[in-house]
Amino acid sequence: MRVLTLNTHKGFTFFNRRFILPELREAVRASAADIVFLQEVHGTHDRHAKRYSDWPSIPQYEFLADSIWPEFSYGRNAVYPDGDHGNALLSKFPIRSHQNLDISVGDHEERGLLHSVLNVSGHREVHAICVHLGLRENHRQEQLKLLGDLLDSLPADAPVIIAGDFNDWRQRAHGLLAEFGMHEAFIDAFGAPAKSFPARWPLLPLDRIYVRNATTHGPQVLNRRPWSHLSDHAPLAVEVRI
Repeated sequence: MRVLTLNTHKGFTFFNRRFILPELREAVRASAADIVFLQEVHGTHDRHAKRYSDWPSIPQYEFLADSIWPEFSYGRNAVYPDGDHGNALLSKFPIRSHQNLDISVGDHEERGLLHSVLNVSGHREVHAICVHLGLRENHRQEQLKLLGDLLDSLPADAPVIIAGDFNDWRQRAHGLLAEFGMHEAFIDAFGAPAKSFPARWPLLPLDRIYVRNATTHGPQVLNRRPWSHLSDHAPLAVEVRI
């Protein structure tokens, strides 16, 4: 299966200069991904809906799913007067169940882990976890421990895919997740995580794709047009075999 992970930046370009969700949808469709991990995606936003004529009448994750991904799940992390945003998963495979785990530390940032269980042909279940960790190092360490607790609760032989925005520019997530049998696609292929931020000139390795009881092949950083102009993060893509 082909996996894509992308921080959508709520449908706006870098520095929020332009609303480009329709263009982003076309790029996501062209990726031919079977599973799409999304971070910073809006469920609703009343003020933006009035301001932008092409703002969708449905949640952003449904708009992106369109007719390509018949299944989707959403985990609302942040709620404010105008709306909400969080993580989402688009899937060509049936989503048997999903839950959003609140991993916020204090009141500074609202963060979550969206855990979806997929029915994939030939396998009982595949666990897909969409991640968006905090900006502060001490918060990320607490959140990684909570992610480890979740991994510890899953069946030992079940395939697991974790993808998303780890904000882990200091590269400290890998050691902890390796204790739970997780392998990162770019570290396995190239010896280092992918540089994905900022999208036009990637310098920092913020985004990751980890697997357990699976293998990864052909990992790519999608940092050329149109992707370089569609978010502040460059998407990551990889083939996962289970």
